[in-house]
Amino acid sequence: MKRTLSILSLVFLMGSCALFQPRIPYQLGMSESKFLRQNKDAVISQLNNEKKVYRINKDERFYLLATFENDVLVSLEEKELTPQWPQQRMMDPNNPNYNNNRYQNQPNEEGPNRN
Repeated sequence: MKRTLSILSLVFLMGSCALFQPRIPYQLGMSESKFLRQNKDAVISQLNNEKKVYRINKDERFYLLATFENDVLVSLEEKELTPQWPQQRMMDPNNPNYNNNRYQNQPNEEGPNRN
């Protein structure tokens, strides 16, 4: 009886481990409805006759394009956003005008008038 109970508990534990595996958010061949249930932030990027492309933002720099044909996932493509370089700051040593006296120590024109 003890042996049977230990075998049943071992089988139960092994079966429950399958429940705690991470969910795969996308895989080739999955249906479009399952994909949309698991990826609620997906938005349509392109829509053709039998082809739909969804876009999923992964983080600030990368996004994923998922292509469906006849409601089946046929391709996944990861892309990188193009960087948006900020303008150089005036006090940045890499700025070509950093050491230019014309741009440094400019008088404040909004100050009090001295006559």
